[in-house]
Amino acid sequence: MSDHLTHLDEAGRARMVDVGAKDVTERVAVARGRVTMHPATLRLIVAGNMPKGDVLAVAQIAGVMAAKRTSELIPLCHPLLLNQVVVTCTPNAAESCIDIEATVRVSGKTGVEMEALTAVTVAGLTLYDMAKAVDRGMRLTDVRLVAKSGGRSGEWRVTSGESS
Repeated sequence: MSDHLTHLDEAGRARMVDVGAKDVTERVAVARGRVTMHPATLRLIVAGNMPKGDVLAVAQIAGVMAAKRTSELIPLCHPLLLNQVVVTCTPNAAESCIDIEATVRVSGKTGVEMEALTAVTVAGLTLYDMAKAVDRGMRLTDVRLVAKSGGRSGEWRVTSGESS
């Protein structure tokens, strides 16, 4: 890891990194997280019986929308013209949770890790919001980057021994 902090200028002031000299490359980031809940809550969501409607569909749309607005939410992030955002919310009855995954693609000069992480987080918050009337004890957990490719740093993938 570099000791050089790219988001600070020589005087220690925050700044957006100048990516003008970087090459445009295909960049992809994958993030994951989960929302744990009571088994009865998960059954209601899967059956489509939540008072607020189709929780999974709304969470997926919210994740896509969030990825597109990341630069408005995270200071110093570059606004990007994204090629694709795919958010999946997969019920997991064995662990009484919904697993969330976001894959974000761009042809650009900077990566999309923050967009993927934002998509997962907002999808999870939306799941919570839509189901909180029946289960306020839900938890959004394990949000993490699991893979990225493109750019100067190349490919990276979480390994089983790395912290999550």
